Amino acid sequence: MTDHRTAPTATAATGPATTTGTATAAGPGDTVDLRTVDLDTLDLADSATFHGTGLATLWRRLRDERPVRLQPASGERPAFWAVTRYADALAVYRDHERFTTEQGNMLATLLNGGDTASRKMLAVTDGAKHREMRQLMIKAFSPRVLGKVTERIATRIHRLIGQARERGEIDYARDVADSIPIHTICDLLDIPEADRAELLDLSKAVLSSDTASPDQTEMVTARNEMLLYFTGLAAERRARPGDDVVSTLATSFLGHEEVVYNCYSLIIGGDESSRLSSTGAIHAFATHPQQWRALKEGLVTADSAVEEILRWTSPAMHFGRRALADVVVGATLIPAGSAVTVWNAAANHDERAFHEPERFDLARTPNKHLTFGYGTHFCLGSFLGRAQLKAMVESVRETVDTIEPRGEPQQVHSNFMYGYCRLPVAFG
Repeated sequence: MTDHRTAPTATAATGPATTTGTATAAGPGDTVDLRTVDLDTLDLADSATFHGTGLATLWRRLRDERPVRLQPASGERPAFWAVTRYADALAVYRDHERFTTEQGNMLATLLNGGDTASRKMLAVTDGAKHREMRQLMIKAFSPRVLGKVTERIATRIHRLIGQARERGEIDYARDVADSIPIHTICDLLDIPEADRAELLDLSKAVLSSDTASPDQTEMVTARNEMLLYFTGLAAERRARPGDDVVSTLATSFLGHEEVVYNCYSLIIGGDESSRLSSTGAIHAFATHPQQWRALKEGLVTADSAVEEILRWTSPAMHFGRRALADVVVGATLIPAGSAVTVWNAAANHDERAFHEPERFDLARTPNKHLTFGYGTHFCLGSFLGRAQLKAMVESVRETVDTIEPRGEPQQVHSNFMYGYCRLPVAFG
C-alpha cells in the first residue's frame, strides 16, 4: 500500500487525540468522580477526564455554573474556552465572520498553534475558498455515486448483522462496527478492497486510541502513511479518472496537496464517528430494553431512532474555532485570538433545548441535535452517516430479538471522540 512519492505531512492536521494533563488524572485503575470534581481544576484537554464517572452530571454542572469556561494554560499548553450550552454553541457556529476554523477545528490543532492543512482541507478553510471547495465536494457526492454506495451499505450491514446473530455472543465494536463505515467511505472513494484493512488500522490510530497511553509517534506516522497513500491514489486517478470522488477531486481546480488532504479528511470523518455512533446505539439498546422493545415492535420509526442515537452518542465531543475579534458569548467576553471549543456532547444534553435530555427516547421530536455541527461547516458526510445508522437499525430490528450486555464496554481514549472500542453483547 505504501507509495514513496512526495506527500504532504501532517504533524497537526487532525492532530493527536490524547493530550495529557494533571488536574483530573487518576492513578492506575482509579476513576475520577466527575460529579464532585473541582471545576477550577477540571482539565478538558486530558482524555482521562472523559473516563470518569458521572460525565452527564459534569456537563450539567458546566452548563449551569460555567457555561463559557476558560480552561487555564498548563505548562506549555495554552488556555482555551469551552462553550457548553446549546444556544451559545449555535451562536458560535453561526458566526463565521468572527470565528474561524483555519487555525484548527479541534483541541489538538488549536493547542498546537494551527493546522498544517489550513486552507487546503475543507474542514479548516473559510470564506470564498471554502464555498468553492464545498461546491466541488457536493458535486463529487453526486446522486449516481451515492446511490451505488447506499445500495452496498444495506447489503453489507444485513450480512454482518446476520452473521453476528448466528454467533450469538460477539464484540459488536470489532465484529460489526469496524467493518461498516470504512467500507462505505472506501466505496465512495473507490479504494481497492486489498487496501481497506490497513486504512482502517491507520484511521483508528489518528483520532483516538484503545489504550490510555498511545504512542504519539505512531499516531503521526499513521497520519503521514494515509497522506502518502492518497498521494499515490490521486496521481493514479488524475491519469486514469473514474466515476468516484477521488477522480472528481483529482481532475478539478484543486492543487495536489488539497486533493490529498481532502481525501484524508473524508476517510477520517467518515470512519470514526460512524463506528462510534453505531456501537453506541447497540450499547443504548442493550441498556434501555424498553426503548429497544419500542423499536422492535414498530412503535418508533427508524428515522426517529437514528436522530436520537446521534444526539445520545455525540461521538465528536467538540469542534474548535479561533476568535478573530472580541466576542460576547452568553454573558462572557471572549478576547480576540482565543481558542474556543464548542462541546456538542454537552449542548446535545442541554435541558434548555431538549426535554428530559438524559432520557434515551427513540421517539424524541423535535430533535435538533448538533452532532454534525451547524452552519457553513455542517458535516458534508451527514447523509452517509444517517444512511449507515438507518440500515443498521433496520437490520437489527428485523434480525435480532434480544440484545444483552456481556461484560463491561471499553472506551476509546481521546479528548475529541467519545464511544466504545469494545462492546461485548449477545444477540438472541
